Amino acid sequence: MADKKARLTVDGLDEAIELPVYSGTEGPDVIDVRPLTGNGLFTYDPGFVSTAACESKITYIDGANGILLHRGYPIEQLAEKSDYLEVCYLLLNGELPTAEQKEKFVNTISNHTMVHEQLSQFFKGFRRDAHPMAIMCGVVGALSAFYHDSLDINDPHHREVCAYRLIAKMPTLAAMCYKYSIGQPFMYPQNNLSYGENFLRMMFGTPCADYEVNPVLARAMDRIFILHADHEQNASTSTVRLAGSSGANPFACIAAGIAALWGPAHGGANEAVLNMLDEIGDAENIPEFIEKAKDPNDPFRLMGFGHRVYRNFDPRAKVMKKTCDEVLGLLGIENDPQLQIAKQLEQIALEDEYFVKRKLYPNVDFYSGIILKAIGIPTNMFTVIFALSRTIGWISHWNEFHSSPNKIGRPRQLYTGEQQRDYPA
Repeated sequence: MADKKARLTVDGLDEAIELPVYSGTEGPDVIDVRPLTGNGLFTYDPGFVSTAACESKITYIDGANGILLHRGYPIEQLAEKSDYLEVCYLLLNGELPTAEQKEKFVNTISNHTMVHEQLSQFFKGFRRDAHPMAIMCGVVGALSAFYHDSLDINDPHHREVCAYRLIAKMPTLAAMCYKYSIGQPFMYPQNNLSYGENFLRMMFGTPCADYEVNPVLARAMDRIFILHADHEQNASTSTVRLAGSSGANPFACIAAGIAALWGPAHGGANEAVLNMLDEIGDAENIPEFIEKAKDPNDPFRLMGFGHRVYRNFDPRAKVMKKTCDEVLGLLGIENDPQLQIAKQLEQIALEDEYFVKRKLYPNVDFYSGIILKAIGIPTNMFTVIFALSRTIGWISHWNEFHSSPNKIGRPRQLYTGEQQRDYPA
């Protein structure tokens, strides 16, 4: 039931239109504009920046104050005290698991990490130099051809099985993309390893020798997974929800999310950070590029600084900076030229009045890009790892959508084309 009412007066209408106003547990009130349709009106909101397209209980962001909550828990606390699979359970189910629930969940995910052997044949159809995100779109969409025993979206158990399969198999598929690109054999998952350890072993291990995963690097990967797990109604999550509204199977919906994430304005941001560092080239060139960034008439932009949602410090960046320092310290590669550029840019952004005044602080993409490079993950795999991490957010929103009454998404438009006209005789 509406908490308040709003009234809209429109020229040409005899009476004001009454609109319900709802209040959530956090955030601004929301005006229900559905009554406008009956009066022949729509709202106009390009980019949906002022529109709540759904009701959700999963994630809340307060960009002005730098707050990110998953099911009410601050992201800083989850990154510090939890692990990725526990966060997955939380996002899916709404509560942190008991010790028994977590053990069962982890075991279930571990036992679903293998993919159908025939799926490996799909990779042979791609060029070796294909972008890994192009491959991920294809192979994830193809999962429905192999796991069609649980595609009834109206069955809660089927939805749960699909969620488990996606969480479990995404690291395997991601590592397969990398191995295929460098001509090495695929590495099968190993069920006695943690989620992060398993991924790193499948990425960098070979059948020729044992591969021991450094616990600091495994923890760094786990934090990257946690900090990218969900981010409310962003472009890719909204895409998954919209695709899901048509009744499409979950694998197709996640593939749609991967396609949306691929855009450089979304998931490609940490890849863009490394490309920017390559463009700068040398620490001596930093002053020149800082001036270019300050020039409103210059198209150059510093990637990895500031955020569309966070008008303060990105809360995820605080955790990621600490992890970045741990990884660089462990690997002893502080003298890497590219990383030297990154550290100097970080210092400038934190001290230069131009950046401080505009709150253009380093964001999560800046630090995660540096960490992934330091670990040895190639730049074109960065967005794949983002997709791997975000799968839990996508499938949680998809499941939430189908857990309550819903309807197919159908945005409207402001038509500015030609009026009806006759075909010439």
